[in-house]
Amino acid sequence: MKNNEVEIVELNEENWYECCQLTLTKDQEAYMESNAVSIAQTKFEPSLKAFAIYYGEKVVGFLMFNSEKEELDGYWIYRIMLDEAYQRKGIGKIATELMLGEMAKLPDAKKIVVGYHPENKGAHQLYESLGFVDHGDRFGKEMAVVKTL
Repeated sequence: MKNNEVEIVELNEENWYECCQLTLTKDQEAYMESNAVSIAQTKFEPSLKAFAIYYGEKVVGFLMFNSEKEELDGYWIYRIMLDEAYQRKGIGKIATELMLGEMAKLPDAKKIVVGYHPENKGAHQLYESLGFVDHGDRFGKEMAVVKTL
């Protein structure tokens, strides 16, 4: 799926390693597993769908969601990460919109849910701008916000 210069491409033998080489800011590292761990997780949980985020011809990010419903009767976003050199340019928001479009095609897709640490201000701003709403759901140290389709 593509939007101008931003495209999401299912993880494959040509882009998985580049996703493993992407870096976060030091502050963000506390909030997210490495892409390598996420990619390994997809091998043991086949319902997880992983994508590389391209900006032009370059891999600049990684995202992953579950294609089976979970808590709150919704489909969950597991990862959205953008290399620190490409943040604050609108790329992550476009990639997330493309992913939401893919998730909306899943069977009986009525809700999309994402969990994140309340201190992660960047995640909060992104999800709020995309119409996710905090209904007070908490899972351990994370808050869960919901987008109704």
